[in-house]
Amino acid sequence: MKKRIALSWSGGKDCCIALDTLIQQGYDVVCLVTTVPKEIGRTFGHGERTEMITLQGESLSIPVHFIECTYENYTDQFIKTVHSLKNHLKITGIAFGDLYLEGHREWGEKVAATAGVDALYPLWMKKEVALQALEHFVHSGYEAVVVRVREDVLDETWLGRIIDDSLLQDVQKKPICPMGESGEYHTFVYDGPLFSKRIDLKHGELIQHETTKKLEFKSYCLIDKV
Repeated sequence: MKKRIALSWSGGKDCCIALDTLIQQGYDVVCLVTTVPKEIGRTFGHGERTEMITLQGESLSIPVHFIECTYENYTDQFIKTVHSLKNHLKITGIAFGDLYLEGHREWGEKVAATAGVDALYPLWMKKEVALQALEHFVHSGYEAVVVRVREDVLDETWLGRIIDDSLLQDVQKKPICPMGESGEYHTFVYDGPLFSKRIDLKHGELIQHETTKKLEFKSYCLIDKV
């Protein structure tokens, strides 16, 4: 019998490849969990609209469970939710798409242990192989777009770029992690092998935040694949 697990989901390339990897490894990913600041209707991770995350879940045929929380009770609410999923969906583990930041892994393992489930890190790697990981994504069949950049390392011309061979070449010229593991850039996945429908994104608008710039799509919907 397949192990039933939940997957921490931001909507970006890392969690998407984590999902693909977990399914290939024989896990049953029964739900995606996404944290959202209370009353804002956007994700904690990338500031993405919850409706766009919901569209991903629909296309993937995996329900999304939104965890409403604040900065103060983030960990507590995450633990409560995972414990609830353990009781109601019979999950045995929670998976994360982190790559190599030890602090992130320590947090996830502590959360999982407190909730009484396993912590899974299907993408865990050495920092030195991050470029190969990006190359793997480029040739994986999944399609993602850059939706947020940290202004201290990347300018707004990176917004709206597709994660492709061109970006793979250009990212090597920058003093950043090729996968953006420290938040240098964030992505949104809109199509790929596990998607039953493509997410059509239109009318992108540049939004200025305190230390980042974001590409905000005003129109998004599921469309049949060509």
